[in-house]
Amino acid sequence: MNSRHLSLGIVQENPIVGDIKGNLKLAQEAIAKILSEEKVDIILFTEMFITGYPPEDIILRDDLLSEVDKAIVELSRITPETHIVMGYPRKSGHIIYNTAGVLYQNKILIEYHKQELPNYEVFDEKRYFSPGKGPGIFEIGERKVALTVCEDIWHTKAVRQASRRGADLILNLNASPFHLSKLNERKNLISRHSKKYSLPIVYSNQVGGQDELVFDGASMIMNKNGQQAVQLKKFENDYRVVRFNQSLEGDLEITEVDELTEENELEDIYNALVLGAKDYILKNNFPGVLIGSSGGIDSALTAAIARDAIGPEKVKTYMMPFKFTSDISVNDAQELASNLQIEHHVLPIEDIYNSFYDILEKEFLNKEPDVTEENLQSRCRGVLLMALSNKSGDLVLTTGNKSETAVGYSTLYGDTAGGFAVLKDVPKTLVYKLAEYRNTQSKAIPQRIIDRPPTAELSENQKDSDSLPSYDILDKIIEMYVELDESKDKIIGQGFEEKIVSKVIKLIDLSEYKRRQAPLGVKITSRGFGKDRRYPITNKFFK
Repeated sequence: MNSRHLSLGIVQENPIVGDIKGNLKLAQEAIAKILSEEKVDIILFTEMFITGYPPEDIILRDDLLSEVDKAIVELSRITPETHIVMGYPRKSGHIIYNTAGVLYQNKILIEYHKQELPNYEVFDEKRYFSPGKGPGIFEIGERKVALTVCEDIWHTKAVRQASRRGADLILNLNASPFHLSKLNERKNLISRHSKKYSLPIVYSNQVGGQDELVFDGASMIMNKNGQQAVQLKKFENDYRVVRFNQSLEGDLEITEVDELTEENELEDIYNALVLGAKDYILKNNFPGVLIGSSGGIDSALTAAIARDAIGPEKVKTYMMPFKFTSDISVNDAQELASNLQIEHHVLPIEDIYNSFYDILEKEFLNKEPDVTEENLQSRCRGVLLMALSNKSGDLVLTTGNKSETAVGYSTLYGDTAGGFAVLKDVPKTLVYKLAEYRNTQSKAIPQRIIDRPPTAELSENQKDSDSLPSYDILDKIIEMYVELDESKDKIIGQGFEEKIVSKVIKLIDLSEYKRRQAPLGVKITSRGFGKDRRYPITNKFFK
């Protein structure tokens, strides 16, 4: 290596949790592709690439860790003249480390163990890993390269250690999931570190969906002055070969800086939902999906996302009308399917509902009609969709959004029946914005669906506003209470009516038992329902 230069390949791939052989093959193919184009000094992968991230409790299995060890040995033998920087778990005695290893000349040159273990939001690494105790530095010619892993970069210790040891470059391996504004948070953070320590930082990030998490890639490089030089694609597999040259001061820098594009928040959210749905469906080997199409905005957006994720030929929608279903809804559901070029079916539920009601009539004697009859309609639809799923093997996508999930505006074993909730973390107001965004790409969601007042059509002339405050108000209260942990008094202090705030908070607290039984879905906000927010169903604090 010429000490005046250093060449680096960044690999941004989509590993599958637990697929050690498959992930090893991905790594081998990426290495071969890069080296077929040019010789490089370093090829950098992402955090825990060999196992995929997060591996959760399978990381505790010795048989998995044994497979990992074999994979690392095999990988170390394929590129003796290139430093392969790879993320994987390493067990030592009874301790497991989140490790970044440098593979070089048929051996493990060094291993660095992640020092900062996140234990907040969706992360629970202290359940599995022990922290490392020191820096990881290796040399290429006269240049010193330091290793850090994900959370390390959100603190100062590991970066400060690298600087004090005379590092010329920091490599940071990541599995950092997407949420709104996350990319800008990363950029600002890395820029501050680069400036403060006058060091270029290479940030490699995983891409792909893993259960409720979506990793957005967007791997990047910051020069020592905090200027972003390179950014890989968002939400796509990608790789990039770059060359660091020696500056006049003797430091490493990238002189060919990318032209940076303006961030489009709606585009990012939509792509996150598409990728999250796609990987959940395909990685779990579902042949296709089924969606209950109501003619409303939520099912329409879900269908559009599913179509974009796995193709129109694998998506089927089912309109299941009852006496309260309007002709407008029936027609709009059909138009949506035609626009998306997906298979559409109509299955009336009146006979099924009447059969159920006949059986229950004696039990309901002398009791006034109430929400029970409404929920029965929804449960008829759930039964049909799950039967179709059983017969075909297709996955049922539920269509509820974050606003509905928050306040329990859903029916257990009815519209919550299914395997994946694409819009689970998408507030209703954002649903409309995403529908409008999708229509800018191609004709998809009929404008009438977007313009109509939302309704469940479970009773005559029913509207969501009969039961809930306007979604503009509801979503703001949910954000403050769920995502920001604001108290009732503080929310009221922001100008919201006490009666409305009390009602919404009560509904959120009482609906936890429903959320625990609902399918998981893509996380796109800073705090969703799932791993992010684990509230006890049985408690007296909120009553």
